[in-house]
Amino acid sequence: MVLATDPAKPPPFRLNGTSPLPKGSLVDDRLAELAAAHGVALEYENGERQRVQVDPTVVRAILDELGDPPTRSTLPSVIRQGERVEVGRGEVELEDGSTVAVNGALPALPLGWHKLRIGDQETSLAVTPTRLPDLERTWGWMVQLYNLHTPDSWGIGDYHDLRTFVTHAAADDAAAILVSPVAAGALTKPVRKSPYSPSSRRFLNPLHLSVTDTPEFAAADPDTRAQVLGLRPELGEQIDHDAVWEAKTAAFALLNPHLPDLSALDRTLLDFATFSALAERHGPDWRTWPPELRHPASTDVLRAREELADRVAFHAWLQQRSAAQLDSVRSAATGMRVGVIHDLPVGVDPGGADGWSLQDVLASRVTVGAPPDAFSPLGQDWVLPPFRPDKLADQGYRPFRDMIRAVLTHGDGIRVDHVAGLWRLWWIPPGESPDRGTYVHYDGEAMLGVLALEACRANAVVIGEDLGTVPEYVTEQLQERGVLSCAVAWFQRDRDNRPLPAHRYPRQAAASISTHDLPTAAGFLSGDHVRVRTELGLLTDPAAEREIAAAERAAILGLLVDEGLLPTQDTPVEEVVLALHRFIAKTPCALVFAAPQDLIGEKRQPNLPGTVDQYPNWRLPLPLTVDELVVHPAVRAAVAALRAR
Repeated sequence: MVLATDPAKPPPFRLNGTSPLPKGSLVDDRLAELAAAHGVALEYENGERQRVQVDPTVVRAILDELGDPPTRSTLPSVIRQGERVEVGRGEVELEDGSTVAVNGALPALPLGWHKLRIGDQETSLAVTPTRLPDLERTWGWMVQLYNLHTPDSWGIGDYHDLRTFVTHAAADDAAAILVSPVAAGALTKPVRKSPYSPSSRRFLNPLHLSVTDTPEFAAADPDTRAQVLGLRPELGEQIDHDAVWEAKTAAFALLNPHLPDLSALDRTLLDFATFSALAERHGPDWRTWPPELRHPASTDVLRAREELADRVAFHAWLQQRSAAQLDSVRSAATGMRVGVIHDLPVGVDPGGADGWSLQDVLASRVTVGAPPDAFSPLGQDWVLPPFRPDKLADQGYRPFRDMIRAVLTHGDGIRVDHVAGLWRLWWIPPGESPDRGTYVHYDGEAMLGVLALEACRANAVVIGEDLGTVPEYVTEQLQERGVLSCAVAWFQRDRDNRPLPAHRYPRQAAASISTHDLPTAAGFLSGDHVRVRTELGLLTDPAAEREIAAAERAAILGLLVDEGLLPTQDTPVEEVVLALHRFIAKTPCALVFAAPQDLIGEKRQPNLPGTVDQYPNWRLPLPLTVDELVVHPAVRAAVAALRAR
């Protein structure tokens, strides 16, 4: 860890020690020592590559959250396979229970989670792969689960709808399906809509559970089935999350499922189910619960679990049924070169299930976001608590491992949102605005190593979302370890801000035209993204934004003409959209993603950053069913182009 970031190289991870003060620093030596010990930046480099000094009061507020400097073992906890590390005399207990003697340097060790004992010290030791296997050039789909639907859907996309889509995609020789996060949301009213602010990243969202795809519905008598089907909500112009969950819970009550025995549950599932039952009684934010219930290890929580045993068991049952349906989705992808890739949000709701059960390793009073930049002049606050780097290191990165492992249990790949967060996160102290934060550094080598180890064991592909202001060393280390970066057409530009030609796209990347936070193809080409933000009052100079959008559009159209994909820039939008897909199909990127909303001409983007209720974020269903979507002429033409690559 260092006090400031350098885009040319990664900061060394150091939980103890001092660093020289930045020139002209306003802080004293003691504050600098504490900041260095915790990896808290006293200055950083902004998007314009200018040095920005952090207000000392912000640094002190972050240090107040972190407490005394950590005392770390000198033994390593994460290494690369084959790495030579001097540790002294002792032994390594391997995962299989056998032991290997150590005399000086660590010997050759197999991949896995082992225990290292040197003298009276013991630590977990993760031996990680040097590099993940390269992926052959292929293509797939990126879909938002909530906006998929079939004639039998209950007002929102569910796991059955996803399986239907995957089945069609497999028949078209698609190699991968990247799906929006299926992480567990807060299901008390109002239901949280964003899949990127989950209650838990380790469990699944029962809102997407298909009622009619459960064994209980299959075994029900005709009258009960009729009553259940009578509860089905219709799909409206916008998804009503509250109405969907109310209908599904009523249906589950009618089905009267046989609930699991609590004594047979895994501890983490038991804690999650307990939280869910307590949230129904005391509200969705554990920080407002009675003090005696605010920690899962409390004896009062144990008593409450017994009192609420039926509800705890019900929430465990929901997880079991969700897991079974997701496994069915994965089975439908059998034969795909990659399979189902799950999206990992950057954090969790601070008042949610993970915030409660993992509070000992989270910095619960701070939130993470992004510093001011050209896109967000005031910065961004994502209202998500970060892992504490010292607590992660103390626990051998097992909380991070368990989260990655849980996601990969139901998938063949993982996309890590804001992957730069493995190295550093922008921490915002309590009560401060997003621009008054600073970076806190993590051991990126260890975090990336753990991610690679779990992916290697699951034979999974890893994509790191490295868009925006990302230090060069992040992308370099991702490439070194075999992780795909992201290449979004709107952002792929040269030093003169001109769109990159197809042959200059990186090979080790996942290419797409847009993302869930950006304009769709039709929205960009029509300027609809500027119109919407203007109407919502999100732009300070709409005229300038319209000029910028027009110039960007002209540059993209000019590139497509130069690539021989369009006859002229004066071409209908639907032909331009198809040309964009043919363009990304030409790139050398290992993986190319198409999105349904782009191909069918949807102008509305799924999420508009900077809004909450002003815009229907995460509430817009596709205008076509899955079966209608896959036979749409634009989809068929794009599939032909992508298969040909």
